Amino acid sequence: MQSENSNHPAEPNELQEAFLRLWTHHEPGLRAFVGSCSPNSAEVDEVMQDVSIAAWKKFHTLDDHSAFAPWVFTVAKYELLMTRRRHARNRLVLSNDIVETLAKEAAEEVTLRHQQLDALDNCIEKLPTERQELALAAYRKETSIRDIANQQGRSEGSLYQLLSRIRKQLFQCMEQTLSQSS
Repeated sequence: MQSENSNHPAEPNELQEAFLRLWTHHEPGLRAFVGSCSPNSAEVDEVMQDVSIAAWKKFHTLDDHSAFAPWVFTVAKYELLMTRRRHARNRLVLSNDIVETLAKEAAEEVTLRHQQLDALDNCIEKLPTERQELALAAYRKETSIRDIANQQGRSEGSLYQLLSRIRKQLFQCMEQTLSQSS
């Protein structure tokens, strides 16, 4: 398996796998960026499809896979501009300057979000096992605070207080981690 920092693989299957891994990792942030520039969901879907095709066709030219995020946001910017030209009569179309600014900010934002998520993962790992499990359980869709409180023999109020302390501890750890890395 190729790392995100390696040069592009020589084998077509490896190249395809590398692209799919990177695309899957960055697609939610990319979709959010495209959505911020497009007036409706059908257009977002159209642009995302165009971006994926264009990015795949040009992926072999990307030498440094660690630069995928800013590269694919640039591809998206140009696909948005082409879609904008096709829909120029629509009054809800953003100007080229705004799209370019949003693309630049989105690429920077995705890098920051990944740093924050890495810091959060590291900080969660530093928690005692019981608190790690509690923090993660509290954010599972299928679990309610009431269920967790009942399982632990606690009141909901005391569980909310404990979760608040855990969140504060994680926030402080993340701030410290991010300030050390910058």
